[in-house]
Amino acid sequence: MGGDLRFEISQNAYIKLVLHALKHRSSAVNGVLLGRISGPNDVIEISDSVPLFHSSIGLLPQLEISLLLIEEYYAAKGLNIVGYFHANERFDDYEVGGVAKNIGDHISRFFPHAALLLLDHRKLEALPKRKDRSPVMELYTKETSKNWKLAGSDGSSQLMIKEPSANVVLLDFISSEKWQDVVDFDDHLDDISKDWLNPDLFK
Repeated sequence: MGGDLRFEISQNAYIKLVLHALKHRSSAVNGVLLGRISGPNDVIEISDSVPLFHSSIGLLPQLEISLLLIEEYYAAKGLNIVGYFHANERFDDYEVGGVAKNIGDHISRFFPHAALLLLDHRKLEALPKRKDRSPVMELYTKETSKNWKLAGSDGSSQLMIKEPSANVVLLDFISSEKWQDVVDFDDHLDDISKDWLNPDLFK
């Protein structure tokens, strides 16, 4: 794959991650990105996402169990884990921390072109005023380096939302407090009747 990688995230995958972060505003949260490499231009299409944790965020046993279940389910759909999402606990923290790097590194061993998406609280807070179409996340990659680096720092956008109106839908979901319905793996491990696939979230 030559040149800068481009990532395209579907509206539902994108909104699910942001709602998960909003449900647990006082905690760090994380999730994984599911997708595939598509087309002649090697765009990585992120078609779904799975919210992982809000309390046991750095615990290896829970992480390994969840990744195995996710990989098994999505492999049947022809999708792989192609990246990682993280929202920091503190509103003013814009750094990729140790836990995020470690889990991102783990995923990139199996998918070298992996994305690491970090929620940008500033962009999210400004969304109602700015009506911006760009994602409220920063994209980090480690294509040719051992370290995660902010992509598109030269002004080029390497992360796009597939549907242009995604932020309008997101704001609508926020105003109706749809974030209360998001289930993550912490919830599922506490009560297995809660479905980590969130099948009814967008119905």
